[in-house]
Amino acid sequence: MLAKRFTSLLAGTALWCMLGAAQAQVPQYGLNINSEQAHKALAAAIADARKQNLPMAVAIVDTAGQLVAFDRMDNTQTASIAVSQDKAVSAAMYRRPTKAFQDALAGGGAGLRVLTLRGANAVEGGLPIVVDGKIIGAIGVSGGSAEQDGVVAKAGLDGLAK
Repeated sequence: MLAKRFTSLLAGTALWCMLGAAQAQVPQYGLNINSEQAHKALAAAIADARKQNLPMAVAIVDTAGQLVAFDRMDNTQTASIAVSQDKAVSAAMYRRPTKAFQDALAGGGAGLRVLTLRGANAVEGGLPIVVDGKIIGAIGVSGGSAEQDGVVAKAGLDGLAK
């Protein structure tokens, strides 16, 4: 019985330490993305979507989830307008890619708690925009499959980094 208690205590302590380390790795917010940066990321994402022949909507938000730049390609499904913004807001507000929520839900069990998080979008395609180790905003993409949205969002980040 004592061995069981000791093992539980040890496991709990290890979990607590890992949780603290994970929290320390969460990027902090920096200054908000400016218009020039937002349009550069937006243009790179739209260019990649065109290259793949995918009609998409792309939203760029600041750290508070407020829209800074947006574009929708011709023939993009109407729902993608709101979905791209929701993905960007989720990535900015929760400081993580929306794919993290998608993966948590797919895992079931405790991952289903994601369903209770206000404003969390659990579909790939939302990414925080990090410059000099600080989150300055986020990009959200919608119009293709979840994986395609993620690829185009990444292209937007890569375009900003150039």
